[in-house]
Amino acid sequence: MEKIELNLIKEAKKGNAHAFEKLIKQHEQKIFNLLLNMTSNRAIAEDLFQETFLTVWKKIKSFKGNSEFSTWLYRVAVNTVLMKRRKKTIHSVSFDTPIVTSDGEIKRDFGDDWSKNPLATLENKELKQELNKAIKSLPEKYRTVLVLRDVEDMSNEEVRKILKISIPSVKSRLHRARIFLRNDITKYFQGYK
Repeated sequence: MEKIELNLIKEAKKGNAHAFEKLIKQHEQKIFNLLLNMTSNRAIAEDLFQETFLTVWKKIKSFKGNSEFSTWLYRVAVNTVLMKRRKKTIHSVSFDTPIVTSDGEIKRDFGDDWSKNPLATLENKELKQELNKAIKSLPEKYRTVLVLRDVEDMSNEEVRKILKISIPSVKSRLHRARIFLRNDITKYFQGYK
């Protein structure tokens, strides 16, 4: 951990809201992207974003520094989503929903058009919809690992730390998630024959 971050954590633990705000600014975009990828809904991700950082503010004193602050922060964010899902308060929408940031709107880039051909563009849009549907249908433990590894591009070790599971569990869940997705997408393509 960088010395600046350590100082901000130390000050935030003392109740310094300004230090906490600076600390959060360093991680807010990544956390928001994670929440958006897990929920596929901008409004829900925004609510969970606020809830995540309220939880972090309340629990910052419990951060012991045994892991990176970012890992702890991801764990809080993932747990916030999982707890909401258990309460059945999250409804998903398409991954195509743009991300709105203070710098403007960012179009989701979950597979650019592979061709300028209008038919190919239509097929790509349909494929995205099928992929979104397949991801949403995954059991929670597989979907979470898939989003962290394949969408957020985290390492197995980072996923292990965030979810507090073993590396073999990360690999197994990721493998199963990819098999489920492959089977669903294969069915989609077989429908075109």
